[in-house]
Amino acid sequence: MDLTFQVPMQYCSLQHRTLLLSPVTSTTGYSLCFGSIPSFFVELFLHRSPVAYWAPTDPGSSSFSILSFCLFILFMGFSRQEFCKEVEENNRMEKTGDLFKKIRDTKGTFNAKMCTIKDRNGMDLTEAEDIKKRWQEYTEELYKKDLHDPDNHDGVITHLEPDILEREVKWALESITTNKASGGDGIPVELFQILEKDAVKVLHSICQQIWKTQQWPQHWKRSVFIPIPKKGNAEECSNYRTIALISRASKVMLKILQARLQQYVNRELPDVQAGFRKGKGTRDQIANFCWIMEKAREFQKSIYFCFIDYAKAFDCVDHNKLWKILQEMGIPDHLTCLLRNLYSGQEATVRTGHGTTDRFQIGKRVRQGCILSACLFNLYGEYTMRNAGLEEAQAGVKTARRNINNLRYADDTTLMAESEEELKSLLIKVKEESEKVGLKLNIQKTKIMASGPITSREIDGDAVETVSDFIFGGSKITVDGDCSHEIKRHLLLGSKVMTNLDSILKGRDITLPTKVHLVKAMVFPVVMYGCESWTMKKAEC
Repeated sequence: MDLTFQVPMQYCSLQHRTLLLSPVTSTTGYSLCFGSIPSFFVELFLHRSPVAYWAPTDPGSSSFSILSFCLFILFMGFSRQEFCKEVEENNRMEKTGDLFKKIRDTKGTFNAKMCTIKDRNGMDLTEAEDIKKRWQEYTEELYKKDLHDPDNHDGVITHLEPDILEREVKWALESITTNKASGGDGIPVELFQILEKDAVKVLHSICQQIWKTQQWPQHWKRSVFIPIPKKGNAEECSNYRTIALISRASKVMLKILQARLQQYVNRELPDVQAGFRKGKGTRDQIANFCWIMEKAREFQKSIYFCFIDYAKAFDCVDHNKLWKILQEMGIPDHLTCLLRNLYSGQEATVRTGHGTTDRFQIGKRVRQGCILSACLFNLYGEYTMRNAGLEEAQAGVKTARRNINNLRYADDTTLMAESEEELKSLLIKVKEESEKVGLKLNIQKTKIMASGPITSREIDGDAVETVSDFIFGGSKITVDGDCSHEIKRHLLLGSKVMTNLDSILKGRDITLPTKVHLVKAMVFPVVMYGCESWTMKKAEC
């Protein structure tokens, strides 16, 4: 027997195979797995290379380490070439989702895993069933309905809005974002989009039946919650946020309902609310902040801001109060009834790393993952601000022949005034009216920023922190209104992105057009975010 083949057979024993085929992460962030390398490379190296004559059998020996290093160098070049080919191909085929996913995979970012959690008494839970029960207990308690406020709705409205048209269903189906996780039914939206006309007819029939009867299929009311860890102790359930998966087919009906509601929402919301509205965004509010502060500095006026943070704002929406608000704002009864029946009898489960919990009822909050939730919360918040009398209040900042005392982006609310007393009066009114509808201020995260003197930092006995700068909508607002800090900050953030892309931008196997595309798509937006509101100094131009 040829001895040159006996050593590789010993070398490729079960233990050695495990070592060879295990993933190796390089210093550049690439995850290499020798098992993914074509077999002819391994055969060439093990059977025809001179190394095969002295291939060691002991994984702990120095010779084995040298051999492993040689394999690593050989295969790293192959893996690098494959990575570059995939990047180039995705860029050429304009598969932007796959392209940026491939880029993100090279960063090797840390993702916290949910291993153990604590119960309500602070005891560690390690058993799968105990962890599932704890998540069900925590989530069920968080969204439990208040027993003292029953819903007396009979569930049917006779005066109906105009019927749903097939072209509305077609538009809604085409506008739903693809490449997203499906809901509990496991049906992706791509399946309906492939079926085209047949799917439109079936969905139109279902939507029209819901429209007339105002009754929703039960599985369209079900959600699957997935806990995502936030900053802080990952063993505490309160340090997780949940994302919800809902039926993708139900989003067709929700899109149509949103379009029917939009005219009423636009009519009721003022221009100071920029959250989830067409043609408005965070940059509009950032620009408003900068211009207001520039005017105050120009006329040598003091200005006082209070950045309000609500504790779990979207989770504290009371359903019965929401329906009353919609009725007061003139939303048609038919649309309100559809929403009411959608929220009635909601069920959810929590998907953990140890399995899925049993179903439980949802008694409050706007539906997470539902495209209607943003506009419903905007109306909920608008009702609170109206009752606080912000529109009629004399307190505020006078500019451009109007009085501005608040700027909002969904639940992020900022109050402003020209004196400390005016700001405190606004804050007390908003706090009182918010509590009436179930919204509570998070005093620890609520901040005051002022260019004038502050004599007292207490609101109803609670101390509010005073700061010299604040991050609003991803942009740093400073008390002096100087944009230099913000410009330097974005340049630093851009340099960090460039550092993450360093191995790709310096690679010889990726073409220059692809590198330019990556820089324009990943670096420029970070550096130039909010630049519309920057006031540049001569030295910065």
